[in-house]
Amino acid sequence: MMVNVTARNVKCVSSCESACNGASGKTELDLDNLFNSEDSDDVLNPLDIITALFLCSDGFVQQEMALKMSMCQFSVPLLLPDCDTKQCTLMLWAMRDIVKKHRPQSLSESKGFIEERIVVSELPMISFVRLGECSLSKSEILNKLLSNSQQYHDTFVHSNMECGDSPRRISNGLTEISWYLPCGNKNMDVFSEPVAVANLRGDIASFETQFSFLCQTSAAVFVFFDNLESGCELLTQHKAEIFLVGNHQSNHSSMAALKKVATELGLTNNNILLKAKHMNNADFVKKLRITVRDVLKSSKRKMGIEQMAEIAHELGIWVDEDCQECQTARRNADAITAEIQDILKYKDAQLPLQGQIWKELSRLEKEEFRLRGVGSENIEKYKSDLQIEKEKLRKEQNSHDMSNAMTCFIQAISSPGTERSYFLKWLRMKLDNLSREKLSDLREQYKEKSKNSENKEEIKEIDRQLSNSSLGTEHFFREMGQIYEASLSLPEDNPSRQQLQHLPKLCAGLLLDGFPLELVDGDASNIPLRWVSDVLSQLNDLVSPKNKILVVTVLGVQSTGKSTLLNTMFGVQFAVSSGRCTRGAFMLLIRVNDDVKNILKCDYMMIIDTEGLKSPELAQLDNSYEHDNELATLVVGLSDITIVNIAMENSTEMKDILQIVVHAFLRMTEVGKKPKCQFVHQNVSDVSAHDKNLRDRKLLLQQLNEMTQAAAKMEKREENKSFTDVMEYSPDTGNWYIPGLWNGNPPMAPVNAGYSEAVYELKKNIIQMLGSCELSANNILEFTEWVKSLWNAVKHENFIFSFRNSLVADAYMRLCTEFNKWEWEFKKEMYKWVTEADTKISNFGTVAGKSETSDMSDFIASLKSEASAELSKWETKILENLAEYFKQTDGHVYLVEGYKEDFATSTKSLRREMENSVTNQLTATADIRQGMTEIDRIKENHKKQLEGRVYALIEECRQKKVKMTDKELDEKFDKMWNKAVNEQSFPKQKVTDVIARVTSALRTNLSHRGGGASKLFSQKRLQDCGQGPFKYTVEGWYKQFKHKVSKFFNVEDHVMALQKIADSIITDCTEFVADKVNRKNNYHDTYIQEILHMIDERLQNNQNEKTEIEFEVPLKQHICGFAARQFQKMHEDFLHENDPYRCLNQNKKNFCDDFKDVFHERDQCQKKAKEFTERCLRPAIEEFIKRSLGPDIIGEMKTKFELSTRMFFQYSILLELLSKKDFKKYLSFICSYESYAKQWVHDHIVEHFSKQRTMFEFEDQHLQSRISSINIAINKAKTEKSGDLKTFVEKVCQKLGDKLVISQDALGAFMILNHADQEQFAHWLTECVKEMEQDLRKKFKETSIQMKLKSLHVNPQRELLSQMIGCGKQCPFCKAPCEAGGREHTEHHTSLHRPEGLGRYIWVRTEKLVIDICSSLVISDKYFYCAATKGEWHPYKHYTEIYPDWKIAPDASLQATDYWKYVLAKFNDKFAEAYNTKPADIPLTWKIITYKQAEESLKKTFNIK
Repeated sequence: MMVNVTARNVKCVSSCESACNGASGKTELDLDNLFNSEDSDDVLNPLDIITALFLCSDGFVQQEMALKMSMCQFSVPLLLPDCDTKQCTLMLWAMRDIVKKHRPQSLSESKGFIEERIVVSELPMISFVRLGECSLSKSEILNKLLSNSQQYHDTFVHSNMECGDSPRRISNGLTEISWYLPCGNKNMDVFSEPVAVANLRGDIASFETQFSFLCQTSAAVFVFFDNLESGCELLTQHKAEIFLVGNHQSNHSSMAALKKVATELGLTNNNILLKAKHMNNADFVKKLRITVRDVLKSSKRKMGIEQMAEIAHELGIWVDEDCQECQTARRNADAITAEIQDILKYKDAQLPLQGQIWKELSRLEKEEFRLRGVGSENIEKYKSDLQIEKEKLRKEQNSHDMSNAMTCFIQAISSPGTERSYFLKWLRMKLDNLSREKLSDLREQYKEKSKNSENKEEIKEIDRQLSNSSLGTEHFFREMGQIYEASLSLPEDNPSRQQLQHLPKLCAGLLLDGFPLELVDGDASNIPLRWVSDVLSQLNDLVSPKNKILVVTVLGVQSTGKSTLLNTMFGVQFAVSSGRCTRGAFMLLIRVNDDVKNILKCDYMMIIDTEGLKSPELAQLDNSYEHDNELATLVVGLSDITIVNIAMENSTEMKDILQIVVHAFLRMTEVGKKPKCQFVHQNVSDVSAHDKNLRDRKLLLQQLNEMTQAAAKMEKREENKSFTDVMEYSPDTGNWYIPGLWNGNPPMAPVNAGYSEAVYELKKNIIQMLGSCELSANNILEFTEWVKSLWNAVKHENFIFSFRNSLVADAYMRLCTEFNKWEWEFKKEMYKWVTEADTKISNFGTVAGKSETSDMSDFIASLKSEASAELSKWETKILENLAEYFKQTDGHVYLVEGYKEDFATSTKSLRREMENSVTNQLTATADIRQGMTEIDRIKENHKKQLEGRVYALIEECRQKKVKMTDKELDEKFDKMWNKAVNEQSFPKQKVTDVIARVTSALRTNLSHRGGGASKLFSQKRLQDCGQGPFKYTVEGWYKQFKHKVSKFFNVEDHVMALQKIADSIITDCTEFVADKVNRKNNYHDTYIQEILHMIDERLQNNQNEKTEIEFEVPLKQHICGFAARQFQKMHEDFLHENDPYRCLNQNKKNFCDDFKDVFHERDQCQKKAKEFTERCLRPAIEEFIKRSLGPDIIGEMKTKFELSTRMFFQYSILLELLSKKDFKKYLSFICSYESYAKQWVHDHIVEHFSKQRTMFEFEDQHLQSRISSINIAINKAKTEKSGDLKTFVEKVCQKLGDKLVISQDALGAFMILNHADQEQFAHWLTECVKEMEQDLRKKFKETSIQMKLKSLHVNPQRELLSQMIGCGKQCPFCKAPCEAGGREHTEHHTSLHRPEGLGRYIWVRTEKLVIDICSSLVISDKYFYCAATKGEWHPYKHYTEIYPDWKIAPDASLQATDYWKYVLAKFNDKFAEAYNTKPADIPLTWKIITYKQAEESLKKTFNIK
C-alpha cells in the first residue's frame, strides 16, 4: 500500500458523464445544457469511499490505511458508522500504529522532542459538530484553522473539494480525528501545544450517541449552526464546554433563539462566535483560532484515545479491539512485556542465548575461516581447538532452560493465523514503546554528559547502552533461531531436539504471511546459517512447486529512508520508527499477482532491507569497513537488482559508500553473477533535476570508475579499469531522482505527492528490468544455497579466492557433462570414419577396392581432405553447441560463462589432436599397404604359375586313363610342387633397421634442446638403452647428498618426484608399444613420433617439477631403446609372416586337395563356400568387430555416473575406498594414483560387462550388420550375370569393399582350381554364412571379457582413463588430482585436498606425519619452500605467485575435509609404518569423526544430492 497524498481525489465516472464528455466537442451554443448541472447521484462522496473501505477491511488493513492517511495529514476515522446496524465503532486498533513526534514550546530551546504512539498520548480534544443546517463549511474552516499561513492543507474533506458536495450515503455519523502538533517554532506554530481535533459528519440531532461521546471526551465542543430553534434540549443534556459558531450572514439565523439557548446553557460572549456580515473567512478563522487557544490554556481535560474506550463501552459504542483474537493476543503480549523493567537485564535473563555467547560463537566462526590468531601453532590443531570451544559454547546454550518469555512467545506464534498476527503486532508496538522510553532517557543523559569532555567513560557506557537497549520482535526470533541451532548439537534422538524441530516451519509460515525474517544479525554481524536455511527449506516445502523468487535489495547510508522507500514501493512493513534504525538485514516475501507473474516469470519477490552503511554506531569499531563490506557483498550477491540509495550532500561519505558497493559488485562479477543496480538520489525535487544533474551524473560515473580501480586493486583483479567493466550501467538510465518525503516542515507536513509518483516510476522501471532479464529466477532452495556460499566466502578475507557455491559447481558439472558428451560424439564418429578409411586403404588396389584413382598418393590425399572436412564439421558443431548452451536461461549457465573460452580452446585442441592421430593412422596404413603391393604381386605370380602346372599335371594323369589312388596323386603332386617351387625366384625381402630409424627420430627430437642434449645423446647407443629398469640419478656431490638426506627422512624430493613421473610415462609408452605389436602390422615411423609426442606432452604437463636435460635424454633413450627392439622384432615377424615362399608353402595342402577334387571331378561348391567363409569372411568380420567394439564399450561406460565427469570419477573412487576400509588400496591410490585409477577403470569395465549382456549385444549388433551386408552382396552378385565363379566372388568382394578387409592371400588361395558351380556356390555360401553367424555368437558368449579387451583396436580403459584423469596435474602441495573440465583449462582445481602427511610430508624435527591441509594453509600466514621456490620460504597466501595456474580454494565448510581427516585418523599408524616415519599428532576432533560424517562430507564436497 503506497503513500499517496492524492488518494482521496477519486471520482466515480458514470456512463452518463462519459457520454457528456464525449459530446463536449460540440461548438454550437446550448445554454439549456450548460444550466443543467451534472447529476450528482452518479458521483460518490470521498467520505463514503473511505467509510466503505474501512467497513470492508480487516483490522490489519484498517491499521495500515489509518497509518498511511495520517502520514498524508488526512483525518482518520475515530467513530465508524455502520449503515446496516446503525451502530458505530471506536477505531482504537486502527490508530494503534500511528506514532507522532512533536516539539512543544517548552522544549524549543533544548531542541528536544516528544515521540509517542498517538492512542496513548493524553491530549486535549476539540470537537466540531453541526446542529441542523449550516451555511458555513465546518470542515473547510477546520482545515484553515489547522493550516498556517505558509501552507494550506485539506485535512478534512469538504464541499468545495472534488466530489465533496456529492450527497453522503453511508458516511453520515462518521467522526474523524486529526491532530495538530507543534514544531517548536513560534512563527510557524498555529498552536503551541498539541491538540486533537474531532469532526462529526452529519447533524447531531441524528447522531446523539456520537455527540454524547464527543461531549464526554472533549475539552470543548464547537457547535456550528444556522438556526437553534430545535436543538436546545440536545445541547443542555451534556456538561461539556459548548461553543456556538454561527453565521450572521445567513438568512436563517435567529437572534432570539440564540439568546434563549445561550441563557439556558449559561454561555458568555466568549462562548459564542458569529461570523458578522462585514467579516471575511480569514478574520473569522483568526477569531476561532484565538478561542481554541484560550480553551487549550484553560482546559485541564486531556484524554488519550485508549482511555476513550471506557466511555465508548458506557455509551454502547463498539470498540474494534474487543474481538476475542485481539484481546487474547494482547494478554499474550502483556505476559511477555509486563516483566520488562530494565531492557538490558531482561535480555540477559530472558534471551540469554543471543548475548555474549552468540557473539563469541560468531567470532569463533570467522576465526575458523580467517585464522588470524594461529601464530606459530599447528593450523589443524588450532582449528580443532576452535571447534571444541564452539562445542562448549553450544553446550552452555543448551544448559539454559527455555525462558518464560520464549515459552510464551513460541506458544503465541503457534496460535491460529489472525490471533498470531494480532500478537506480533501487539508485541511489536509494546516493545517499541518500551525501547522508545529507554532510548529517550539515554539520549538525554548522553546530551548532558557530552557537555563535559571529562565524562569519556560514562559517555562510552551510555553509548553501549544506546546500542543494546533496542528490543523488538526480531530479538525473540533471533533467540528462537539460537535455541534451534543449539539443539542441533544434541543427539538426533534427544527429546529436547525433537521438540524444537517444528520451529523452522513455524517461522516459514510467518514469512509466507508477510512478516520480515532477520537474515543477518546486526549485533553479532553473523547469519545463523542452519536456522535460516532450514526456515527457507520449510518455506520451499510450503510453496512448491511455485517457488521461483526474484530478489530486490536496498543499500545506502543510515537514516536516508531506505526502509520507507521499500515500504512505499512494495507496500511492506519494515520498521521505520524513530530510534529503531535497521540493524543487519531483514528479508520479506511478497506474493506476485498473476498479471505481474507473466512479466517477471516468478512466484514471489524477496525484499531485503539492510542497515545503513557507515552507521555511527559502528564507526568507532576497527572492523566497520569490513562489516559494511560483508553486508554489501552478501546482499548484492543475493539480489537480482540492488537499489543504491545515495545522498550527494556529503561527498566524503558518498565516496566511502560507493567504494563498499562497487567492491560488492566487482566480487559478484568475478564469481559469475551479473548484478544490476539503480542509483537513487533522494530529496531532489526540481522538475529539471535530471537535466541539471548531468554534471553530477558524470561526476558519479567518474567516482564509480575510481572506486572500481581501488576495489579491483584490493581484490587483485586489476583488469577491471572502469565501472562498466563490472556491470552494465548507463548514467542516464541508471539514476533516479526522488523528491523529499515531506511536503513542508514536519510534524504537520503531508507526504509529498511527487515522492509517491517518483517511487512508483522507479518500481515500474525495476519490474521492467527484472522482466527483461534473460536469466531465469532462482527457486527458494537455490536462493538458500547462495546465502550459504556467499556468507561462507564473506567470512574469509579474500572473497573471490574463497567463493565456492554448489550452484556454480552444479552448473560447471552440467557443462562438463554436456561437453564430454559432445567430445565423445566427435571422437566416436571419427573412430568410425577412420575404421572405414582404413578398410578402403587396405582394400586399395585389390578386387575389393572401389577407388576412382589408381594412384595411392592421390587416394590418400583425397582421404586426408575428407578427414579435414569431417573434423571441421565436428569442431564447428561442438562450438555451435557451446554457444547454444550459453544462450540458455535455465540451469544457472551464466555462473560458468567464464569457462566458455576454456571449453572453446579445448574443442580446438581436440580437433588438432584428432587431426594428428587421423593423419598418422592414414599415413601408416597407406605406407604399409603400399609396401605390401609388390609382395602381393609376387605371390599372385607364383600362384598363377603353380595353377598352370597343376592343370598340366591333371591333363597328364587323365591321359593315362588309369584309375589313380589319392596316394598316387599325392606323390605326383609333391614331385610337381617341389620342382615348380625350386624353379621359382623368391627375392629376399629387405629388413629395415628400425633401431637406426628410431635413433634418427630421437636425434631430431632432441636437436631443439641444445648442444647439451646432443652431447648426452651421443654418449650411449640406443640398442644398449632400455635393457633394465629406469633409474634416475643426479650428478654432483651436493645434489646426491641432498637426495640421500631426503631419503633418510623419507621426504619426497625432486629426484623422487621425477622418478615417479618417469615410471608413469614408461608404463604408458610400454602399453602403447604392446598395443602396436599386438596388431601384427609392419613398423612405421609415425609410431615412434607418437611415442616422443607422448613423452614431451607428459613432461610439459608436469612443469611443477623442473625437468633437466640430464633427466629427459636418458628417459627418452630408455623408452626409445625398448620400443625400437620391440618394433624391430614386430617388423621382422611381419616380413616373415608375409614371406612369399612361406605363404606359398602354407597353401600347399589347399592346392593338393583342389588338384584331387578337380582330377576326380568332385563337386566343390560346399567345400569352397566353407573355405571362402572361414578363410576370407570370418577373419574380416572378427577384425571389424575388434575395431568397432572399443568405442561401444567407452560409450556404454560413459553413461555410468562414476565415469561421466572427472569430479564424479573422483567421488566414486573415494567412496569405494571408504566403504572397503582397505589400507593397501588407500596407499596405492595416494602413492600411485594413475596406476590405481587405471586398474579401477579396468575392473569396473569387467564388472559392468560381466553382469550384463551388453557386450554380447554390441558384438551381435555388429555381426548382424556385416552378415546383412554379406547377404546383400551375395544377392546382388547373383542378379548380375557373371561369366564364372571368379567374377561372382570378385563382385561379392567389391560390394563389401568399404565394409570388410578381405585377406588377399586367403582370397588368392581360394580362387585357385575353383570349378564350383556359381548358383550352387551361392546357395552353399549363404548356408555357410548362417553357420558362421551361429559359431561366432557361440564364441562371443564363451570368450571372457578380459580376453576381448586385450584384442580391441581402441583401448576403452586407456581412453576412459585419459578423459577421467584429464590434464593429469596434481595439487602442488597434497597431490590431489585436478578435476577441471575440458583439456585446455587455464586454471586447475580439485574439490578435496588432503592432509599433507598422506603425501609423505613429515616434520623434520619430530619425524611425524604432517596434518596440515593446503586448503587451510592458503589462508594462513604460514610459509613453504620447494624446488619451485628455489629453496626459499614463500607465504602460502601468495602461492599463486609460484603456481599461477592452480586455484586452491579454502574449505567451503569446516566439515569439507572430514573425509581425509577420518582416513588419516583411522590409518595413522599404518601410514607411518608404510612411510617409515612416526604417526601424526591427530587433533581430538578428528578422532571423533564417524564413517557417516566422512561419507556426508564427501557427498557435500562433490555436491552429490
